[in-house]
Amino acid sequence: MSQPHREYVLGTGDDELARLGLQHRLWADAAHAAWKLAGIGLGSRVLDVGCGPGYASCDLAELVGPHGAVVGLDESPGFITRVAEQAAARGLSQLRGQVADVQALEGLADFDVAYARWVLCFVPRPEAVVAGVARALRPGGRFVIHDYFNYTTMTMAPRRASHDKAVAATAASWKARGGDPDIAGRLPRLLAEVGLRVTHLAQHARVARGSDSMFAWPDTWWRTYAPKLVDMGLLEPTDCQALIADLDAIRGSETDYIVVPPVFEIVAEKLG
Repeated sequence: MSQPHREYVLGTGDDELARLGLQHRLWADAAHAAWKLAGIGLGSRVLDVGCGPGYASCDLAELVGPHGAVVGLDESPGFITRVAEQAAARGLSQLRGQVADVQALEGLADFDVAYARWVLCFVPRPEAVVAGVARALRPGGRFVIHDYFNYTTMTMAPRRASHDKAVAATAASWKARGGDPDIAGRLPRLLAEVGLRVTHLAQHARVARGSDSMFAWPDTWWRTYAPKLVDMGLLEPTDCQALIADLDAIRGSETDYIVVPPVFEIVAEKLG
């Protein structure tokens, strides 16, 4: 199952590791609610698809307890090493990580639940991920997904040109690598094609006021990713500088805010 490592579009450095940790904390409420809806509990067997450095994997391992099992899959050896380190440090013997291309899942079976958060929007073949997860689930098992649709509606309020340019450049950067920032719009059909029936479909629409903790999500995102867009040639250095200045102006404000991308929540059950 192991495949040659391909660099994650957002990178795997310390800056991204820190950003992912903050992101998990800010979205943990949505994740835990969806996991509860999917029936994850003591003894459950869970597959964390595209687990990154394992922030969600560790939470899941605590929920399933020592008699359950969590397998975290990611293409980054560095991320999987961190999963192993965290499992050892926290005494989570029920958690293991595995280097894998999530578009080529084989040899996995009888999982009660699979989880994928902001994974399908990045991969060139999301249909292959969905098919692999369907094979790995037991009959009646559930696939829980958090991912984007209508991504480019993300905006500052009041609108600022620097932010609109950065959003457009981000969508272009994902598409250039075969990703789809609107993947959630296609997922119900992809799931149905492999025998997974959508039982729950909802949207998380959040705003990040400059004075709210949620503001840290887009703020750290742009400070991490906008310079990478410049390196890719998709964003002008002056536009990046203007974006950072606009973020500085909004931080702490009670009147200005950022409309974050709509995050769609899907739970699908394997038929048969």
